[in-house]
Amino acid sequence: MNPCNNGLADAVVRTLEQYFNDLDGEKPVPVYDMVIKCVEKPMLRFVLERASGNQSTAARLLGINRNTLHRKLADYNLL
Repeated sequence: MNPCNNGLADAVVRTLEQYFNDLDGEKPVPVYDMVIKCVEKPMLRFVLERASGNQSTAARLLGINRNTLHRKLADYNLL
């Protein structure tokens, strides 16, 4: 299964379209940083919950190093 075929990519596009439509002439913030900050925290919270709080399992599910996960959890006050 291709995870990008499940509507996630479409949801991102719709949200970005709405963001740009709502700017009303204002200058946009850097889009990459905005999207990452909006998506990363809930994604980390969700995956950690799915892993029953086990950071090693969550890191494997995310495809990142456990130390990286721990740092990100600390950055978002999710510890």
